Amino acid sequence: MKTNKIITISLTVLITTIVFVSGLMKFIHLPWSVAGLEKYNPTILGLMEMAFIILFAIPKTIKIGFILLCCYFAGAIATELSRDASMLNPAIPLVLIWITAYLRDSSIFIGSSNLLIAKK
Repeated sequence: MKTNKIITISLTVLITTIVFVSGLMKFIHLPWSVAGLEKYNPTILGLMEMAFIILFAIPKTIKIGFILLCCYFAGAIATELSRDASMLNPAIPLVLIWITAYLRDSSIFIGSSNLLIAKK
């Protein structure tokens, strides 16, 4: 039980730090961070990234944060694929977000199927 809690907290801190710093770099326009993003307004993308990860880090708003982060990174994956670039840059944080979300609140993934079964 204690090991699970340590792993969950560690993953939450890790993914929150990674995504928040990524958003901060876009927000302050670090040249190597915003290369290729000029037409997408990196300031807004950075603000969105930081806001979504803060929502994800707060226990009461984890579900909305999770949904927004999944949408954000799915859009990033689609953008990378349309430019014939590697989709690993947005996919790795997305997978870490899924793992962390499952460890923190598994009802995000399981809860909807239970609702469908209850209605039948």
